[in-house]
Amino acid sequence: AAAAAGTAGQEKQLAPTLLSFFIYNPKLGPKEGEEEKKILFYHPNEVEKNEKIRNVGLCEAIVQFTRTFSPTKPAKSLHTQKNRQFFHEPEENFWMVMVVRNPIIEKHKDGKPVYEYQEEELLDKVYSSVLQQCYSMYKLFNGTFLKAMEDGGVKGLKERLEKFFHRYLQTLHLQSCDLLDVFCGISFFPLDKMTYLKIQSFINRMEESLNIVKYTAFLYNDQLIWSGLEQDDMRILYKYLTTSLFPRHMEPELAGRDSPIRAEMPGNLQHYGRFLTGPLNLNDPETKCRFPKIFVNTDDTYEELHLIVYKAMSAAVCFMIDASIPPTLEFCRKLDSIVGPQLTVLASDICEQYNINKRISGAEKEPQFKFIYFNHMNLAEKSTIHMRKTPSVSLASVHPDLMKILGDINSDFSRVDEDEEIIVKAMSDYWVVGKKSDQRELYVILNQKNVNLIEVNEEVKKLCATQFNNIFFLD
Repeated sequence: AAAAAGTAGQEKQLAPTLLSFFIYNPKLGPKEGEEEKKILFYHPNEVEKNEKIRNVGLCEAIVQFTRTFSPTKPAKSLHTQKNRQFFHEPEENFWMVMVVRNPIIEKHKDGKPVYEYQEEELLDKVYSSVLQQCYSMYKLFNGTFLKAMEDGGVKGLKERLEKFFHRYLQTLHLQSCDLLDVFCGISFFPLDKMTYLKIQSFINRMEESLNIVKYTAFLYNDQLIWSGLEQDDMRILYKYLTTSLFPRHMEPELAGRDSPIRAEMPGNLQHYGRFLTGPLNLNDPETKCRFPKIFVNTDDTYEELHLIVYKAMSAAVCFMIDASIPPTLEFCRKLDSIVGPQLTVLASDICEQYNINKRISGAEKEPQFKFIYFNHMNLAEKSTIHMRKTPSVSLASVHPDLMKILGDINSDFSRVDEDEEIIVKAMSDYWVVGKKSDQRELYVILNQKNVNLIEVNEEVKKLCATQFNNIFFLD
């Protein structure tokens, strides 16, 4: 009995995982016996053909069945004991389905493993958002499903889907998805007016001297300062830059200012500019000037652009140029010689200004609370809960149970239009407060022993006064 009791204590928690992900179009194989034609992409690919057909058929049936109850709102998710399926129809008749296995607690009973599925753990809204982002990210680099089909037929679309999702699905990391995936917001860099104007005039000068530039975006320290793109396009480009492109190019940053990376500049104009996309070595006449293509404004004008990302120290600027004009080596050299030195100077200006502002506002002592803030109007997001989003994982510094409460509060907020406030007493010393006011949401986690509701309310009021200039007028 003692041995059994000993092993009973060994519980293993298995995180949620991606079981399958597929894209289909019911119009492509309408006749019996042609079901396989509907399937445009299926992961994992080694699944037996009939099982693929069966799973797609089941999804079609669920979608049709739920249509009878709500013709305007299609099915979003299906809960079963072992997994949860998420449905998304990003374009007419194109369905994307993601099946996620529920988290499991593995116990040992009489020496055998026993699995308990945690059916209530996954938050629908979080994973539905992850699925929608899969589409947005695909569309950013490939354009719409329909356009691919018009250009290269079903075969062309299948090739594109295969190429993109084969890599992208490996980056999903479902175990660390949370409220930030619902917002998919943008972190903005706080700036004084003078520096902002300097950046503004830098962008205007660059667009003038590099006259083929259509849009520009400017980031510092992985935070956005300025963007000429439409909001929805910028939000997904921002996600790509901060979770994928920038983390891959961390090293040379650390070289420091005393070791000029490029001392051979004429006239001793040392600068630190370099291309993050495009040519690796500008001195090599054979070097290729290839840039990734992106697609923006796909709803109305459908623009195809080359994405040029150029960085100096902590400042990065994205130039987007019409894809019908292939950038030449000469253009890249010109860009490097004009943008490099100016961006280097600008980067040190911003850094200096930022440090002065930080000194004035005084050293922050470790506060008693952590918060997430999101503004639906400008997509501004601020989190003191997440240390850093690395490409593979977002490191939340609080217990997963608390993150789940935040998600639940957010789901409650999305059901009502009025402003509201929810206060939850969570684990022993934790309180969670959610406030929704107009287009803004604020979530605060307080960790204080023996406080009551009134004191919690006071603390949050203080936080709103200092951090958010009283934009939450709920009281």
